Amino acid sequence: MRAVAFCHSLLSDWNHGNAHFLRGVLSELVHRGWEVRSYEPRDAWSLANLLAEAGEAPLALFRAAYPELDGVARRYDLAALDLDEALDGADLVLVHEWNEPELVRRVGAHRLRGGRYALLFHDTHHRAVSDPGAMSRFDLSGYDGVLAFGEVIRELYLARGWARRAFTWHEAADVRRFRPLAAGAPAGHLVFVGNWGDEERTAELSEFLLEPARALGLRGRVHGVRYPPQGLRAVAEAGLAYRGWLPNVRAPAAFAAHRVTVHVPRRPYVEALPGIPTIRPFEALACGIPLVSAPWRDAEGLFREGDYLVARDGGEMRARLRDVLSDEALAASLAARGLATVRARHTCAHRVDELLAIHAALSAPAPPAAPPAREEAGDGGRSAG
Repeated sequence: MRAVAFCHSLLSDWNHGNAHFLRGVLSELVHRGWEVRSYEPRDAWSLANLLAEAGEAPLALFRAAYPELDGVARRYDLAALDLDEALDGADLVLVHEWNEPELVRRVGAHRLRGGRYALLFHDTHHRAVSDPGAMSRFDLSGYDGVLAFGEVIRELYLARGWARRAFTWHEAADVRRFRPLAAGAPAGHLVFVGNWGDEERTAELSEFLLEPARALGLRGRVHGVRYPPQGLRAVAEAGLAYRGWLPNVRAPAAFAAHRVTVHVPRRPYVEALPGIPTIRPFEALACGIPLVSAPWRDAEGLFREGDYLVARDGGEMRARLRDVLSDEALAASLAARGLATVRARHTCAHRVDELLAIHAALSAPAPPAAPPAREEAGDGGRSAG
């Protein structure tokens, strides 16, 4: 069986969280015996920024961490992309929403011309709510369905007529890479892994991360990109060390070196997209670190009470962090429960199970048409049955 994925980048996770889940899913497919290919634009901005900031070393790190995906990623120029070649022998094709509308349209047209594969559009962003005009540019008429990373997104695709079918398919942790590591010398109390947020959580980072760290006198690290000068000053004034971009495969080691982490959802997920935690909580809990989150509504019941703590405001965040750092039993309980929930329900293996069930349903032959009604002798002209 062959799977083909079109994404912004598999090679780079610089400001590109979608790479985390896609790597995990494609890795899981390979481990199940699938042949996998991925295609990404040659001028992908994430890879260009990664190479400008860190050179080729992160690519070597990616190959070492994902040996099963070495050689899978193929870079293309859209004008020269040969879809007959790219899709030859494909059984399942995933097209991520962070692609050019022209690429999305061309793949759909290829499917309509007789492509013998299941074709799914994969949406892992809030643009369906925050920028519906951009999403309406995608021509999905040739697609068999949409994979939406939350129920609210799935419902939007159907309500707005963007797709005929849509399936809820949450992100999850790649537990081959994201797992508890033995703690070495502690690097600090708190670690935060996340980008500045393009003004979608500036106030929230101050309230739920920086001010509580300053008030409690915590030592720790902040990892991420696109922190403006005022953001860097705020991190320093909070007493935390800014350490820049963190290759995602090194996040487990960062978690292991600290005692607690914080999740600060972007505003669109809090206000308009209940039920979508994004991938960071899955990955943190998979590493067995206690998590304290700013408010978000678990509308789909992904987690259990006690998997992590929620702080409704900055004052509660200070109290929750103080509790975790001062109560070893509480910290151990949070770490164990969160890890157990992820391993039981939210791994890339679980998501591949779901994906293959969708694929099987789409690939199954259509049910035979009901036989035409017959008139039986003596039934007064009523149809049989």
